[in-house]
Amino acid sequence: MKKVTCQTYTAEIYIAGDIPVAKQFLREYCLQGFCVSIEPVHYIYTMGEESGMVVRIINYPRFPRSPDEIKQKAIYLGEKLINGLHAGSCSVVCNDETIFLSRREGD
Repeated sequence: MKKVTCQTYTAEIYIAGDIPVAKQFLREYCLQGFCVSIEPVHYIYTMGEESGMVVRIINYPRFPRSPDEIKQKAIYLGEKLINGLHAGSCSVVCNDETIFLSRREGD
């Protein structure tokens, strides 16, 4: 049995929106040689709630990447998902920091 390891680093994109729409975009993006997982999430916040997802990226030992590369890809995917899902914002949560992306004025 072959055993391969790499530095652990993850990035998660938390965003509201339609999962089938996100999956289609992510399928097209991952054809370039990338992999993500997606899980449904229900957000409850002050005066409201909505459904969405978390898109997870891990440092996969078969094709390892640097933490910076994973973070930059997560930010890129977050921006694209905001536009594709017509969302106002998303959060990109990494091992070392959380980045809030928003297209709303005043955020």
